Amino acid sequence: MSTVQTSVPPTESGRATPPAGRRARIVELLATDLRALPVVAGMLLLVVYFASQSDFFLSSRNLSNLLVQTVVTGTIALGLVFVLLLGEIDLSVAANSGVTSVLMAKLAVESGMNSALALVIAVALGAAIGCVIGFWATRFKVPSFVVTLGVGLVLNGLQLILLPTAGRYSLLGTGLEQIAGTFVTGPAIWVLVLVATAFVFGLRWTTHQRKVQHQIDSSMLRQVVLPTAVTAVAGAITVVVLNANEGVPTPVVIFAALLALASYTLNETRFGLHLYAVGGNADAALRAGVKVNRMKIAAFGIAGALAAIGGIIAASRILGVSVSSGGGIGGGALLLNAIAAAVIGGVSLFGGRGTASAALLGALVIGIVGNGLNLLGVSTDVQLLVTGALLVLAVTVDRTIERMTAASR
Repeated sequence: MSTVQTSVPPTESGRATPPAGRRARIVELLATDLRALPVVAGMLLLVVYFASQSDFFLSSRNLSNLLVQTVVTGTIALGLVFVLLLGEIDLSVAANSGVTSVLMAKLAVESGMNSALALVIAVALGAAIGCVIGFWATRFKVPSFVVTLGVGLVLNGLQLILLPTAGRYSLLGTGLEQIAGTFVTGPAIWVLVLVATAFVFGLRWTTHQRKVQHQIDSSMLRQVVLPTAVTAVAGAITVVVLNANEGVPTPVVIFAALLALASYTLNETRFGLHLYAVGGNADAALRAGVKVNRMKIAAFGIAGALAAIGGIIAASRILGVSVSSGGGIGGGALLLNAIAAAVIGGVSLFGGRGTASAALLGALVIGIVGNGLNLLGVSTDVQLLVTGALLVLAVTVDRTIERMTAASR
C-alpha cells in the first residue's frame, strides 16, 4: 500500500518548517517588522478607489492640500504616540492646540509681540500644560483619562476667554500666515529627500546591527533595504508630483523633521528605551531603576508641545484663530482623528508597542478618507462614521494579532 507524501519547504538549515511554525512566523512578523503592511495595503486600496471615482483626486493641487491637512492631524497624533506607548491617553490635545494657537494670535495681534517669540511661548505653554497633566496623574494617582478630560474642558473655557468679542483673530500681516503658505522648491527639496533617505538608512542599520549583536533574528532586507528604498521612492514621487503645483508645502517639511526627531528619540535614546519599558511593564521598569513618573510627565509634555505645533500650523493654514480652533469646543473631529491616526498606524492602546511612523501612516489614511469623501460630496456625518469604523477595526486587528502572537509562543 503506497502512501502519499507532501513536500514541506525547507528552512535555511535544511530542515522542513511545519505549517504551524510558518503561521507563527507570519504572525510574529505582522506584530513586528511587517506591522505597517496592512495599513499600507489599505491606504493603497483607498487611493485606487478614490482615484477611480474622481479625476481631481490625484491632481498635484489636491494632493498638496491633502498633505497639509494631514500634517495637522499627524503632528498631534505624533505627540499621542509617546503617551499611548505608556498605556495612557490624552484627551486634551485638541483643546491644547486650540488655546495655544489663540494665545499666539493674541500676543502677535493685540500685544504687538514679535511673531517668532509668540510662537515659542505658545509651544512652551503647550508643553507646560502636558507636564501639569502628567504631574497630576502621577502625583495623585488619577487616571489620565479623567485628568485630560477635565483639563480639556478647562482649556476650552480659557480659549473663549482669550478670544476677542468678534470671536476671531486674523493672522494676516503677522508673518505667521507664511508657515502654511510657503513652499520649498528647487535643489533644496531634493537635498532634503537625500537627507531623509540617509537618515532612515542609518536608523534602520543601527537597529539591525544591534539585533545581530544580541543574537536576535533580523533580516537585512526587511530591516534596512526595504524601509530605505520605500523612503527614497516615496520621497521622489512626492517631490515630482508636488513640484507640478507650487512645490512641497513648508508644513510637510516641518512634519518630516518632527517625525525624524521622534523616530530617533524612540529608537536610539535611553529615553525611548525606558518609554517602551514602562509601557510594557511599569512595575518591572520601576524595579529596574526607571523613573516611571518622570517618564510619564515627559511624555505628556511632548504631547502638549506637538499639539501646540499642530494648532499653530492649522491656524496658519486658515489664516486665523476662532472658536473652532482645536476642533471647536470639546475637540470634535480633531481629537477623534488624532487618536484614530495613531492607533490605525499601529500604536497599541495598551502600551509598549508602536513607532513614530504610525502617526504618518494613520494620518494619511484619515486624510485620504476625508479628502476622498469630500470630493465625492459625502456629508460630514458619514465621514465620522467611516473614521469611527476604521478606529474600531484597527483596535480589533491589533488585539487579534496580539492574541495570536501570545498563542504561538
